[in-house]
Amino acid sequence: MSEKPTVLFVCVHNAGRSQMAAGYLRELGGDRVEVLSAGSEPKDRINPVAVEAMAEQGIDIASNVPKVLTTEAVRDSDVVITMGCGDACPIFPGKRYEDWKLDDPAGQGIDAVRPIRDEIRGRVEALLAELLPQRADARPANSD
Repeated sequence: MSEKPTVLFVCVHNAGRSQMAAGYLRELGGDRVEVLSAGSEPKDRINPVAVEAMAEQGIDIASNVPKVLTTEAVRDSDVVITMGCGDACPIFPGKRYEDWKLDDPAGQGIDAVRPIRDEIRGRVEALLAELLPQRADARPANSD
């Protein structure tokens, strides 16, 4: 994995789960991680309830645009996470693949989307802890 890992979040429409996950990883990972998201059949806009749910957390995904999944995006990523939607991603050796089984927020109200959002945040935090473990850089090297 490169010094700055690249994570690709994939769901069919790239309008809800993958956008929320990407929003959290950008917010929590800052410039220490590259974040991509895409879908096999992207919608024309982000799910407005997903936008509302993330805004409640102080994260603005309203200007994001759903993108089509490309072989290049997968090839350029260190970690590829699908969102429980059975998307068939191109497989490249040496990549880490995960499938996060999450309910689809499409057509759901805010009360149903909040728990999905919160589960995504927990998974993103765990992923970030794995990708960017705290280093003991503060200690001087042993000069024996």
